[in-house]
Amino acid sequence: MRFLQEDTVLVVIDVQERLFPHINENDFLKRNLEIIIKGMKALEVPIMYTQQYTKGLGETIKAIQDLSIWEFQPIEKMAFSCVDEINFVQELGKLNKKNVILVGIETHVCVMQTALDLISLSYNVMVVEDCVSSRKDSDKQIALKRMTNEGVKLGSYESILLELCRYSGTDTFKQISQLIK
Repeated sequence: MRFLQEDTVLVVIDVQERLFPHINENDFLKRNLEIIIKGMKALEVPIMYTQQYTKGLGETIKAIQDLSIWEFQPIEKMAFSCVDEINFVQELGKLNKKNVILVGIETHVCVMQTALDLISLSYNVMVVEDCVSSRKDSDKQIALKRMTNEGVKLGSYESILLELCRYSGTDTFKQISQLIK
């Protein structure tokens, strides 16, 4: 099964200022999130953002907000799974895409629960392994195993950006190539 640009949406889950400093390898994660978001913009793939309990965890980190071409409008949620938030489900439905790529934090909580719920709704789901993290790496690794057992696909930012790009020699490929160097 291939993920195609025209059938795909990226969801950036809960990359928030009060939680982010406690995330394992957060500098590595921030750099990778910036790359995948810029790449998805070059590919014109829609991007959705969520924030878990903003009052307690703060806003999405500034580095991620600053990448938004359009007005940054995260979907506020209280549930761990994005799918349990009606506004998320409605916005995702409006996009009419069958492939959902997930990045963000924490892998073993919000990312995993969202992935499992999207699978149950018959979406094709990919978690970008180098664009997710948790406070503890062991939690991330256990969640990745569980998700793959449930049918979630794993990828890296480089592999999925090039999969969606499909061809070399295009202006989009040149933009992607600059990002992944």
